[in-house]
Parts: sequence; structure tokens; C-alpha cells
Amino acid sequence: MRRAVLLEDARALAGDLTDLRHRLHREPELGLHLPRTQEKVLAALDGLPYEVTLGTDTTSVTAVLRGGAAQGDDAPVVLLRGDMDALPVQEATGVAYSSRVEGVMHACGHDLHTAMLAGAATLLAERRSELPGDVVLMFQPGEEGHDGAGVMIREGVLDAAGRRPDAAYGVHVTSSLIPAGMLMSRSGPLMSASDGLMVTVRGAGGHGSAPHSAKDPVTVAAEIVTQLQVLITRQFDMFDPVVLSVGVLHAGTQRNIIPETARIEATIRTFSPANRDRMADAAPRLVRHIAAAHGLEADIEYLHEYPVTVTDPDETAHAAAQVGELLGLDRYVTMPQPMSGSEDFSRILEAVPGSFVFLSAVPPGADPVTAPFNHSPYAVFDDGVLADGAALYAQLAISRLRRATAG
Repeated sequence: MRRAVLLEDARALAGDLTDLRHRLHREPELGLHLPRTQEKVLAALDGLPYEVTLGTDTTSVTAVLRGGAAQGDDAPVVLLRGDMDALPVQEATGVAYSSRVEGVMHACGHDLHTAMLAGAATLLAERRSELPGDVVLMFQPGEEGHDGAGVMIREGVLDAAGRRPDAAYGVHVTSSLIPAGMLMSRSGPLMSASDGLMVTVRGAGGHGSAPHSAKDPVTVAAEIVTQLQVLITRQFDMFDPVVLSVGVLHAGTQRNIIPETARIEATIRTFSPANRDRMADAAPRLVRHIAAAHGLEADIEYLHEYPVTVTDPDETAHAAAQVGELLGLDRYVTMPQPMSGSEDFSRILEAVPGSFVFLSAVPPGADPVTAPFNHSPYAVFDDGVLADGAALYAQLAISRLRRATAG
């Protein structure tokens, strides 16, 4: 009965959540500094009984709700995270609430995450007297390549309640892949680690008619690109995959000039710490030796970015059970394999047991198989999931606090 009331209360907020989501969508912001987004979040929290802390190195918002039924200083704590930043994408959806900022779009659904977490803030505040512990709401900037979670950890989000969370949960919408309204997760590795390989091949420029009198970095860069793929297929187990994608390959200014340098930038995705460490050694070594074999040099930078997103089996089972009880057993499926995308929520899950759940926001009438995926300028997310997402956030916190104090 309590869960039914929670869901009803969340659905009564649907209009407000949709309005907030649309306002966020019209004014997307990039990176770690999202002043207009922060302003909207603070307005949504205004009047609610939260202890609010603002970031010093980001425009983050951390809000702590003290449970009215908490017993003592060691009462349990649950953290809920919603990321807030957008992407440098020119929107092409044509929706009425399209981005008004040139070249910036909420193409990954973070506007929905923010609105859902703001809705959960209201639902939890209304039940404050029943909570046997505290809830930390983590409104995070800079997920899209800026390590906002790492910055918020340094700012103290994990200690905001005065003690470390017992569990942490995140929800992420998708604009395709699975049918509308469905949720999915898995225990163990959920998403890959992400690292960056940056290479500048240094040669000697010259006339395109006389390559023998120059040291051509372009042909060496091309060989490096292909041999990096061979490295993966011949030195790594296919059942513990590695994905390397070159996104930048740049050299030269004119077709009859051999340039001085060629630039390669790649992302490397791994699903185990062992392979992550191996790639950090193997890829630079390969690049260096290929360049040396041709009498050239290579400047190499290997950037460790996000670790593997690993969910806790118990917390993932708990999240799946709450989806079933709140929304119905038919709304949850177990992912058969991890995704090769990456998440800085992995930093939270390194420090705190927890889970991460995907929620399909495929718009009505769209085929989840062919609908544009997250990060596409055509990605559309359905407002209809906002209330369910807000209720799930709240239910995860309420049920986990009660479980912690049941024994």
C-alpha cells in the first residue's frame, strides 16, 4: 500500500517534473559549471527540509535529508545521484522545448535525471518522519568527460551526512535499446572503464614529390592505427573484451606537403582491472616501437579516466526487487552483458556498495531498435517516465534505509 501511495504521489507531480525537465532542456550547460541549472535545482529544493551544500570547484548541489525516525549517530545513509550536464551537440529533434543554446543539447537525458531526483526530493521530504536514516541527494555536473563525480568526492559528497553512505544508487535513461518504460541492470561489471590514448608522431616535413627526403608521420600514424587493432585481437582474450576507437586522426595542411606531425586520439574501453593495466603498458609500447622502426619519434599521453562500473550483487538484487514491487515484475530485465559506455558514477561505486539502473525513455510510437541512441542530435526522451523514475529513486532510499535497520 505504501508503494502504491508513493507512485500515486509521484504521478501527481508529473506536470511539475515535466515543466522542470523542459526548462532544463531549453537551457543546457556544459561541463562543471552549470549556474542556470544549479539555480533551477535550488528553486526545486526551496522550502524542503534539506541541508544544502554547494560545490566549490563545481556548481554541484548536495542535499541531505535527516530522517525523523533515525536512531543515533550511526543511522544508515543512502546516496542518490542525478547528473545535470549536457553535450556539445546541435539539437535536431524539432521538439517544442528544443535547446535554445547553439551547439549544446541534453542529448543524454541528464535533464530527466535532474528532474526525477528533484521529484524524489519532494517525495522523500513528505516522508521524512518515517525515515530511519538520512538521504544524500547528489546533483552532479560534469559527467560528460569532466569527472564531476570525482570532483564531488573531493568536495566531500560521500561525507555530507557525517558518515559514509551504506548504499548508493543511480538511474540513467536511454532513448533506445529496450522497450519504453523497461528497466535493466546487472550485478558485477556493468559498464567499461574508459581511458584516453593521445599520440603525436613527429617526423620531418618535406615536398610530397620527394618523401625519401622527409620523414613522413602520416604513413606511420596509419600503421599505428591498424596495429592497435591487431594488438587487441592477438594479445587480449576475446571473452574479456577491449574496445579501442580512434576518434581523431589529423595531419597536414595541403596534399602536396608532407607534414611535420600527425595526431592520433583514441578511447580505450576495458572491462577488467587486469586488462586496463595491460593496455596502459601495451598500447604506448607498440606506438613507440612502430615510430622508432621508421626512424621517427612519438609523444604519448595515456590518460586514466573512469574505472569499470561495478555494481554490488546485493544492492542490484535489492534494486531489481524494488522495481518489481513498485512498478511490476514485468518492468525489469537483467542485462545479459555489460555496456561498453563508461560512467563516472563508477567512482561512487568504488567507494560505496550500490547499483546503477537503466530506464528506457523511448518515445511513444518509436521502435527501440532503430530509435536514435543517447548522444545523437535526434535523441528524444519521453517525459512519461519522469514520475516512475522519481518514485524509484525515493523507493530505493526508503526501502534500503528500512532494510538497514530491520535487524
